[in-house]
Amino acid sequence: MFDFLKKAFGKTNEAIRETVPEKKKTLEKNELEEVLLEADVDYELVERLLEGLPETISRTQAFNSLISVFQYQARWINPDDHHPFVEMIIGVNGAGKTTTIAKLARLYQKEGRSVVLGAGDTFRAAAIEQLSRWAQKLNVPIVATRQGHDPSAVVFDTIKSALAKEIDRVIIDTAGRLHTQTNLAEELKKMVRVADKALPGAPHRKMLILDGTQGSSTLNQAKAFDAMIGIDGIIITKLDGTAKGGAILTIADELKMPLYYIGTGESPDDLIPFRANDYVNMILDEIYEK
Repeated sequence: MFDFLKKAFGKTNEAIRETVPEKKKTLEKNELEEVLLEADVDYELVERLLEGLPETISRTQAFNSLISVFQYQARWINPDDHHPFVEMIIGVNGAGKTTTIAKLARLYQKEGRSVVLGAGDTFRAAAIEQLSRWAQKLNVPIVATRQGHDPSAVVFDTIKSALAKEIDRVIIDTAGRLHTQTNLAEELKKMVRVADKALPGAPHRKMLILDGTQGSSTLNQAKAFDAMIGIDGIIITKLDGTAKGGAILTIADELKMPLYYIGTGESPDDLIPFRANDYVNMILDEIYEK
């Protein structure tokens, strides 16, 4: 798992090595500051993390400071608490929603769970086609309709299909138009209401997909979607293609939401659980001697 993590943060680690070319037993405060800023950690957060640390910082001191960002109270949702477990996938176009849905489906398959997909992004014909291709590749059923049809009807039919066939996991795609558009907010709210009508309590998890290449700039997206319908968790994609891996610290600090998974590549198996300890240790491995 740790090797997958290092692969995902390859470009971030390269940037860190350029900042501190040789590993050290201790690091000067200004060196750690430069490492964090280079990795796209917010400046104000960097100042807070360094506050109270000595001028010469040991690995243990650096670890304790960085891991403190993740020590907040968050409501983690266990899919096994619901049957079927219904999750709605949220995010702007281009963040990697459709690919992430395929990765989640594959993850559940490896756990021995049955899966059905709902093509709830009826705004784009391409989204329906892409998700249908993934369903075929993964050999999972999909509920889909034509472009322009009511996405809430897809939500209802997908959940009812899962109930009738006793399927374990329901993953529903949603439109990814700009989060500033009022019609998107109303559409998402309606989809949530209809899910609850089809199965009281659904959707059990509303998962936001954030594009890792956008770094800290994704915060406004996250806050807007959270204000619309309430976000239960985050998946960060495309981290293998950016040196902005430090933005995870900023995202965690600002949003204080569960970070469930990170995307490590393009294949359906390239999704791993996010573990804060592994993430912090991976950063420190690049600058401290073991």
